[in-house]
Amino acid sequence: MPVKIAPSILSADFGNLQRDFEMINNSKADWFHVDVMDGEFVPNISFGFPVMKTLKKHANKILDVHLMIVQPDRYIKEFAAAGADILTLHYEACTHLHRSIQAIKAEGMKAGVALNPHTPVDLLKDVLQDLDLVCIMSVNPGFGGQKFIHNTYAKVKQLRKMAEDVNPELLIEIDGGVTLDNCALLHEAGADVLVAGSTVFNSDNPTQTSEKLHSNCANGTIMV
Repeated sequence: MPVKIAPSILSADFGNLQRDFEMINNSKADWFHVDVMDGEFVPNISFGFPVMKTLKKHANKILDVHLMIVQPDRYIKEFAAAGADILTLHYEACTHLHRSIQAIKAEGMKAGVALNPHTPVDLLKDVLQDLDLVCIMSVNPGFGGQKFIHNTYAKVKQLRKMAEDVNPELLIEIDGGVTLDNCALLHEAGADVLVAGSTVFNSDNPTQTSEKLHSNCANGTIMV
């Protein structure tokens, strides 16, 4: 399966959001990745429904929304109304994870669960068949531009093996520290979706960088 590239708008220029939205629309990137933070689950605050609704007006690609918030169940309906196509909640923030997954699907969205770096993937074995996506955090959540945690490769391989029999269509997403250097290794390990924030938006040519992430994965290009 060709890799999907999902630029994180957390790294976009907030003074020129519409320009950056259009750049993603016109690039080889596949999804918009939207990080929503509340200052409690993670030590940062990002944006909420007004930005989501504006993005929905301009985006012509999938909106992949990642909630890094406490009590995410309270907002599932509102994120559906704001235009989320995929809604990902953190395992660590959900007391009744199965119920949360079903609530997302009931609103017509695809359901994802994110795991922090310290959380083992085998904790998902009882809900894996119900998921559309698992987001493996390859940095500690809350801020962009962090260094990649190398244990991520092992977690991706383990999760892909777990999903083989119960959910072979599961999408594995990597969020944090994705670069032109490691994208091919992540894809080779079993990742389907790569969230790239700083790598795309801090580059001299974000459109070209999105295309290069695709080509590096397709060609197995490993840069050292």
